[in-house]
Amino acid sequence: MEIILQSTITCPNCGHKKEETMPTDACQYFYECENCKTVLKPQQGDCCVYCSYGSVKCPPIQQDKKCC
Repeated sequence: MEIILQSTITCPNCGHKKEETMPTDACQYFYECENCKTVLKPQQGDCCVYCSYGSVKCPPIQQDKKCC
C-alpha cells in the first residue's frame, strides 16, 4: 500500500486550506493557520492535526499502526 504524504489542512475557524507534507517520523500536535493564526490541536480521539483537519490521515494511521 502506498503512503500518501500530502494532506490539505482546513482551518475550522476561518476555512483556509493549505496543502502540507506530513512528517513520517513524528506526529504533529499543533498547527498554526497562516490566515487567521488560530493554533489547531487534535480533536479528542485523534492523534494529530492531520487526522482531525487534514484531507488524508497521518502515515502511521494509513498503515494501520498506532500513532505516536
